[in-house]
Amino acid sequence: MVDRYERRVAEQLAKVFREQREAIRKASHALAECVKRGGLIYVFGCGHSHMLAEECFFRAGGLANVKPILIEPLMLHQGAAASSERERTNGYVLPFLEREPLQSEDVLIVVSTSGRNPAPIDAALWAKGRGAHTIGVTSFAYSAALASRHASGKHLRDCVDLAIDNYCDVGDAALTHPALPFAFAPTSTAIGAALLQAVFAGAVGLLAEDGFAPPVWISGNVDGADEHNRQLLERYKHRIPGLT
Repeated sequence: MVDRYERRVAEQLAKVFREQREAIRKASHALAECVKRGGLIYVFGCGHSHMLAEECFFRAGGLANVKPILIEPLMLHQGAAASSERERTNGYVLPFLEREPLQSEDVLIVVSTSGRNPAPIDAALWAKGRGAHTIGVTSFAYSAALASRHASGKHLRDCVDLAIDNYCDVGDAALTHPALPFAFAPTSTAIGAALLQAVFAGAVGLLAEDGFAPPVWISGNVDGADEHNRQLLERYKHRIPGLT
């Protein structure tokens, strides 16, 4: 099973980089332009997908202008089953989002593998209503297999400016066993983290090629990094309170 999981993740990831390369390139350009115009990169996900918002935040080697939207009732530690019900509730997320100062120069990345629940769809539509560029990371196969739970009948891929397919299986379970009546072994976190870091890597490269110094964190465990990071903290702490 370990070998099968290794192969499955490698296959999915190779497919992402092979078949979604143009979408990844476009996402990198969107992030690079966001940095140039002084915008912020917001990242949002519910349940386990919220980990990908944290993956991009205050990350050694990552961009400093990232603002995760971390809504605790939509995570797992305040009740896992309850968080799923909230994610399925049309309009639930909107009062939380209205507190965010997202503007037209910003980008919102929404992560939802199923792409069918109202909270991530509401987030994408909210950001588009504010004029921000929206990017969705989702499974096209999952969306095609199951009806949307959003009042509009749309899936996340229908509601963003740019959708990237993570090629995860329906149910986000990649393996089967003849002795079991269900699939198991999710891949969306592993694929999603690599996919997003590739998008960010592309953005940093584009900025460097354009002669624009990208605001990249250096690991605090590397000697000499503290002053560099202190300057980035001063630059962004008033716009991203979670930094301090």
